[in-house]
Amino acid sequence: MKQVEDIQKAVEVMKGGGVILYPTDTVWGIGCDATNPEAVAKVYKIKHRDDSKALVCLVDSDARLQRYVRNVPDAAWQLIDAAVKPTTLILDGAVNLAPNLIGEDGSIGIRITKEPFSKELCFRFQKAIVSTSANISGEPAAQNYGDISEEILNAVDYVCETRRQEHKPHHPSTIIKIGMSGEISILRK
Repeated sequence: MKQVEDIQKAVEVMKGGGVILYPTDTVWGIGCDATNPEAVAKVYKIKHRDDSKALVCLVDSDARLQRYVRNVPDAAWQLIDAAVKPTTLILDGAVNLAPNLIGEDGSIGIRITKEPFSKELCFRFQKAIVSTSANISGEPAAQNYGDISEEILNAVDYVCETRRQEHKPHHPSTIIKIGMSGEISILRK
């Protein structure tokens, strides 16, 4: 299957409220429409994860990021520009997202992906996409397609074909929380 067809199929599934498995700029991810509370609830159920633990979203551009965060602090833009590896920012003032995706403090974990497949997927979907590691909560993240458990594979509505043959180390993103007044906390290097 060509990458363009793979993306079209994944977009159709997400538009219908479905859940996908897809390669990201870090590890393989479980994804869905980040604005659809029912789809987000399915992701929590698949992961056996408490919905008080917020999930991360992927977007394809600075402009799309600004649709989901009320006021992006200057420090966030500086970190985005300086980042040499995938970096998830925890930002206050989340808007236009499923309520069960947003942290109790009103924050959201969000990352602009530069990896070609996930960037094109986000661009074609025209919305933020949930991106949480393709594993049961508490188990190791699936670095490659071959690491994904049967339980996860059987629980989603669509599994992307792209990058299934890959066998190389992938690592979760750096996570940095930026407060409204620019204070920075590194949560994961």
